[in-house]
Amino acid sequence: MTTATLERPRKRSATAVLQQYDVVADAKKRISLRGATAKYFHVKAYSNGAFMLEPRVLVPPDALSARTLKMLDQSAANLKKGVASEPIDLSLFTEE
Repeated sequence: MTTATLERPRKRSATAVLQQYDVVADAKKRISLRGATAKYFHVKAYSNGAFMLEPRVLVPPDALSARTLKMLDQSAANLKKGVASEPIDLSLFTEE
């Protein structure tokens, strides 16, 4: 009688570090990314002090559906006409 054996999962290749450099945050806690290929990033901050930056790309207008573009045009026209809700009072959130 033969026994069935399970194959062990293959090890994944280690994550390669493509570039390493040290940066210092300025007074406003900003840093510069060398060779960045994107202008906008989504940042995730982790409890261990690590940060993950994911590039964000803006969508070209022709990628939106005609229905969505029509809705955006109507919303902009209503805003210009003053057809909008009353301003929201945010004074509760300010420190005094």
